[in-house]
Amino acid sequence: MSETPPPEPAGKRPTWDPRHQPCIPTVAVDGATAHHSLCALLVGADELSALDCASPGENVAVIEHLLAICFASGTYPSSDEEWRSWVVGKHDLASAAAWLACQPDDSWDLLHPTAPLAQNSRLAADLDESGTGTAQLVIEHAGDYNQHFDHHHLELDNPLPAAHAFRATLTQHVYGPYGRARMSGKRLGAAVTNLAAGRLTSRVRVVALGQTLGETLRLNLYPPHGPGGTLNTSWTTDVVKRRTFDKKAKARVPQGPADLHSALGRSVLLRAGRGPHGQIVVDRVLIGAGELLELDPDLHLQDAVFSKTTNGTMKPLWPSPSRALWEEAHALYSAVRDNRTGLYARLRSLPYERKGAGAPYQLWAVGLLANKTLPVAWTQGAYPYAPGMAAHLYRGSRRGSDIAEYIARSLKNAAILAAETAFPAVRAADEAGQVARLDARWAFWPAAENPFHELLDEVIDRGPEDDDPVSDPLLGYAANLMTTARTQMLQRLDTLPPNDRSHRARARAIARFDEDMSGDWAPAELRGGIARD
Repeated sequence: MSETPPPEPAGKRPTWDPRHQPCIPTVAVDGATAHHSLCALLVGADELSALDCASPGENVAVIEHLLAICFASGTYPSSDEEWRSWVVGKHDLASAAAWLACQPDDSWDLLHPTAPLAQNSRLAADLDESGTGTAQLVIEHAGDYNQHFDHHHLELDNPLPAAHAFRATLTQHVYGPYGRARMSGKRLGAAVTNLAAGRLTSRVRVVALGQTLGETLRLNLYPPHGPGGTLNTSWTTDVVKRRTFDKKAKARVPQGPADLHSALGRSVLLRAGRGPHGQIVVDRVLIGAGELLELDPDLHLQDAVFSKTTNGTMKPLWPSPSRALWEEAHALYSAVRDNRTGLYARLRSLPYERKGAGAPYQLWAVGLLANKTLPVAWTQGAYPYAPGMAAHLYRGSRRGSDIAEYIARSLKNAAILAAETAFPAVRAADEAGQVARLDARWAFWPAAENPFHELLDEVIDRGPEDDDPVSDPLLGYAANLMTTARTQMLQRLDTLPPNDRSHRARARAIARFDEDMSGDWAPAELRGGIARD
């Protein structure tokens, strides 16, 4: 759909309202793609299968905003029992759309001069002096707001369509990395330059996905402890008392879920212009510090899965550059199996009526990998869930992860032995490089992900009526991974020079790997057995 607005009457300032502009990319249940306004999204949520934004983080940010609208409009269940009824009965979300359509136009104008949507107009005096090109707004371009890791320069003249800028702004509010703003604190105060990490930046956000966007929203709505709260539409509205920047910020407690899910994690100001066809675009951006929230894990982190760090403290599961999310899938299933309250307990309480192959729900985990202040990449994974199968899925994912880790360690051990044999006189400084060239782990880990997902899918397909839907799929999975790993190891060993020492290195590495696969210490599934946890 075109985003070109109709021409305004002479003398009237331009406006842009996401409630009525087709600004959110989606995929319909029949596979058709289109852009929808916020009102249209909520009215037709059960005719859409999913959002189709530019990144996983942007999809999460839009879902957060839609949840905030639902809570602000009063469209939420009042109890866990009503939540279950809403999910099973496919409760209509049109009331949220009706509420949204009736809100004041000035509150939803991205270009409003004093209360622009999702922005802080108090940055206006700094925008001309410190504003940059739009690369600063898009996390995938912005890096740490100073050094752009994908070569988008701060001053690159690359205007963004208003819809893209709106979605990128929502993403900044929840995923902006910590660091230092590229602006002066002379006018507003020095604290405006101190950027705290966004609400979801340092943890994995888990979204329960249904078969439609409507079902996804219903699954992630929840009965609040008190009122639904009020939406944050602009920094200068009187919804809550905002922080100032002349002193260190004190974190505030969110005033209900609408406030939480629409919190303004950044001060953002966009400058609008006209594109070549008269369409509204954003051509300059300024970003400063936003709000700090004091979050209660039970109230405000209902999706969080807590894990123990190396020093023994518990924290929400975090994205790791050295460990893929699928290796932690068992933590999600453990939460469904064991949690007594919150999202996972509600998911466990749902009835399950098998309707064809496949899982009725997915646990979609999203995280932002960062190197200190520099975002590196999005990481994500979707893991199937069917009510009544949490224990089976936990066992399958736990054993599947353990088997993959064991095979990876065996590949490393084989590489070390081969390097020591083939290059006995290697200098200490070169030793790591010689091992790395023979280490098949880096090819193995990406190759192991699809078999892991196929393992979980097979567990789901066997269903809760099967007394043991896990053991046979695990045996096939283990045999598949062992064959893949052995092939990849042989490919690495083939790079050794053709001499007697290399032949001995190859033979010793293969023997070590085969011994690891068949030894009594190996996971039972690699030996054709069944492990009883």
